[in-house]
Amino acid sequence: MSEIEVIRGSGNVWRDLGYADADVREIKSQLARKIIVLLEQRGLSDRAAAKELEGIDHSDISRIRNVDLKRYTVDRLMRVLIQMNCRIDVGVTAPRQRRQSSKTKAHVSAG
Repeated sequence: MSEIEVIRGSGNVWRDLGYADADVREIKSQLARKIIVLLEQRGLSDRAAAKELEGIDHSDISRIRNVDLKRYTVDRLMRVLIQMNCRIDVGVTAPRQRRQSSKTKAHVSAG
């Protein structure tokens, strides 16, 4: 039987896959995940959510649910969460060594 090599991940799947914009992708994913969870908890369809959220139409909600986030900035996703009465805390950690990259993390809580 052959050996399996185990590689420890960085904690950011996008970085592990080699994306240059890994931190931005990670934050967008975290924000979209929270939007999706809140929509499910509130039992909102795409159209019902669009009626409640200013400047967002049902196709936007559908894209977020499908994690098709190319059209969205971090700021836009944050605005959606704010309209959903969420508080967003963003933290930035500087690298300890020159070789490490900085880490950015967002924490979202429903208010």
